[in-house]
Amino acid sequence: MKRIVVMISGSGSNLQTIIDQVHRSQDAAQIVCVISNKPDAYGLERAKDADIPNICVDSLAAATDRAAYDKQLIATIEEYQPDLIVLAGFMRILSDEFVNQYLGRLINIHPSLLPKYKGLNTHQRAIDNGDTEHGVSVHFVTPELDGGPVILQAKVPIFPEDSADDIAQRVQVQEHQIYPLVVRWFIQNRLIMNDGRAYMDQQVLGNNGFAHEE
Repeated sequence: MKRIVVMISGSGSNLQTIIDQVHRSQDAAQIVCVISNKPDAYGLERAKDADIPNICVDSLAAATDRAAYDKQLIATIEEYQPDLIVLAGFMRILSDEFVNQYLGRLINIHPSLLPKYKGLNTHQRAIDNGDTEHGVSVHFVTPELDGGPVILQAKVPIFPEDSADDIAQRVQVQEHQIYPLVVRWFIQNRLIMNDGRAYMDQQVLGNNGFAHEE
């Protein structure tokens, strides 16, 4: 049985899709803990409703000492011995020490077609640049912010009248489709990271991940 830890900061909508499509499925995997850095994150309630252990490692007091906070995170995670750590809206930049501890077992979902628009405010940046399409990427996490190898992407159109909120809603629909799929690939041992590249079924993926290869 593969063991999954999910890390969140907010509502946990991606967490919910992974609960529904992986944790409650016939896949040989289980979410063994949900960790939030905010005590009021609604995702903690989602975990409780699913009878999944959940913990808040509050980051407010550690705002000026990222290294100490990440050591606390590592100590908490190690109690659950996960095979995979899923960042599902965890809104903190993780230290190199943390990332290197879990390199190859740590994935994230980012609301842009990486390598475009790393960081924040991706939807508005796409509008401001006159893009006609946008999207979402699932990637392995490396010490470079939003720079790890892309696993899978999904695209959405941008229409002239769109606001950032319109695009965010469109992107979220795609997030809920592709994130559980990537988790399933990993727990089925189809997906790995090796030498800084993502491999699917022993085939190296291109810069835009599996979606680019189809």
